[in-house]
Amino acid sequence: MKTILFVCIENSCRSQIAEAYANLYSKSKYQVMSAGSKPSGTINPTAMKLMSELGHKMTGHYSKSIDTVDQNVDYLIFMGCGDSCPNISAKDRVEWEIPDPKDMNDKEFKEVIALIDKQVQNLIKNII
Repeated sequence: MKTILFVCIENSCRSQIAEAYANLYSKSKYQVMSAGSKPSGTINPTAMKLMSELGHKMTGHYSKSIDTVDQNVDYLIFMGCGDSCPNISAKDRVEWEIPDPKDMNDKEFKEVIALIDKQVQNLIKNII
């Protein structure tokens, strides 16, 4: 089974949203994970609220360190963590440069969610 790991700094927002969408679109064909280089320990409440409004419950999600996940992955997706991104072995490494929505208003936050949704759909569609 191919693995996908989404990484951002806090693992509280962007990578969690990407994980939720990847699980939805992959229909259990891939092992999907997310982690952070400096995890906050919580999921962003706005992310949970807005994703819930879109019909995507993020219950069961939790912020975790990159040190706690399998570090031998097929697809490593950096969400925009820049120099804080860890060096992990992966067959394919991609940097998406997604802006961190944690301090954005709901309208801007939803735009970031839509961008992540589109990127994840393209990723799943193009995995060979």
